[in-house]
Amino acid sequence: MKTDVQIAQEAKMLPIIEIANKLGIKEEEITAYGKDKAKIDLKVLTDREDKEDGKLILVTAINPTPAGEGKTTVNIGLSMALNRLGYNAVTAVREPSLGPSFGIKGGAAGGGYAQVVPMEDINMHFTGDMHAITTSHNLISALLDNHIQQGNALKIDTRRIIWKRVLDMNDRALRNIVIGLGGKSNGVPREDGFDITVASEIMAILCLSKDLMDLKERVGNILVAYSTENKPIFVKDLNAQGAVALVMKDAIKPNLVQTLENTPAFVHGGPFANIAHGCNSMIATQMALKTADYVITEAGFGADLGAEKFFDIKSRFGNLKPNATVIVATVRALKYNGGVDKKELQAENLEALKKGFVNLKRHIENVHKFGVPAVVAINRFPTDTEAELKYVQEETEKLGSVAVLTEVFAKGGEGGEDLAKAVIKTIEEKESNYKPLYDVNLSIKEKIETIAREIYRAGSVVYTKSVEKKIKDIEAIGLDKMPICMAKTQYSFSDDPKLLGAPEGFELTISDIKVSNGAGFIVALTGDIMTMPGLPKVPAANNIDIKEDGEIVGLF
Repeated sequence: MKTDVQIAQEAKMLPIIEIANKLGIKEEEITAYGKDKAKIDLKVLTDREDKEDGKLILVTAINPTPAGEGKTTVNIGLSMALNRLGYNAVTAVREPSLGPSFGIKGGAAGGGYAQVVPMEDINMHFTGDMHAITTSHNLISALLDNHIQQGNALKIDTRRIIWKRVLDMNDRALRNIVIGLGGKSNGVPREDGFDITVASEIMAILCLSKDLMDLKERVGNILVAYSTENKPIFVKDLNAQGAVALVMKDAIKPNLVQTLENTPAFVHGGPFANIAHGCNSMIATQMALKTADYVITEAGFGADLGAEKFFDIKSRFGNLKPNATVIVATVRALKYNGGVDKKELQAENLEALKKGFVNLKRHIENVHKFGVPAVVAINRFPTDTEAELKYVQEETEKLGSVAVLTEVFAKGGEGGEDLAKAVIKTIEEKESNYKPLYDVNLSIKEKIETIAREIYRAGSVVYTKSVEKKIKDIEAIGLDKMPICMAKTQYSFSDDPKLLGAPEGFELTISDIKVSNGAGFIVALTGDIMTMPGLPKVPAANNIDIKEDGEIVGLF
């Protein structure tokens, strides 16, 4: 089979204005980036404020494994399948980050014959949103350090600055650094560090804001440090929110592209799901809901991270009403969860499949806790046996859901028609009674422990001494009545990536906690989760190249 980039480069794309017209968007409402990419004016959303929303379908997955699951691929394939069946459907997904693209994870534009295109642009610089976020974040950092250098009127305690710098790259050497060296004119020496851009609070704010003025207000509310008198210091104290809003004036507009089968696709915003809230922008999702009858969106990694945050953070803030959830699984990944080595996944192994099915079972149970019906998409591989597929389908039915085979990677929209029919049937027959898992007015610990108990099945939660103090500090300044954004390994329900399947009764350690006051949530970090990834021994970048004739190779 051809590589993803070869398939993408052979795509017969329509001019982006034709894609926009499918959604009733006029030429004067778009800013074209060449022939096949466009920014959509926010006026499209405000002008349709009274229009009834379409149906919202969330695509999530089991915990990711080296065997592969294909969540974004199924998302895109489902949107194409719905259009093949005559429905007006769009996909709304996240923008890829350059860090993972050059690292080990790869991009986020789908795969095979279920991709959004132009794939190489989307996975690289696209329309510059990531650069705008990086610049905005580091502008705040520069203004903060300049304030200290110019007399420090706010009495910022340089030992209690919680705002790091960011870079859209996996670079472990920048996790902990010292800045301000080289003499008085070069600033005040202090410890600092870098996070990856997609972990920036500016990214979270972009993805949760309703318009540019809302973004500006949220940026002003970002907590960046504490003073020597223990007072919180916000971005508005540095008077930086106006400049940031200016930098973000185009980035806040959703990007419109298309799939390989010319289905409209909103690709906008890209926070990681293991260290951030993992959903595409609220504006893009709401715009999709006002311009299509069915919207297929996604949440990052497994449902214990992405879906939980989609329901408890994004849906809560945006007053979204998800109608159904699709949980992507593969027989291979379930056998891996059952203890089978990656090299032996091709062989039939019903015993291992039974052991590993508990991972899917728990995700189905968790989605049902939010009151949303679930459909399982079995992303079929050629080595899957009939006995294995039958087992997953029968066990899923016992849980009140249906499992449907999909082959969108190899067949595009045609390979997702059975899934599309099952999703439509579920929406028509099962009413969604969506509700968040917890009340934001509970204490920080009560909210953390609710997620740990109900979603992860932890036996207890342990807080380090530094976290205990930070919780008291957060409560003292009245910033505790917000949702919790858990930063946790994506590979397990626990904080130990090696605990596969469906562990329970384990001890969950909260190693750090911080307030994302502008975004409107509190980040609780578990175990040794990193907010700046590193590159693997052989980075994907080593195999990426461009030839003299413009052909791109090695990009998935």
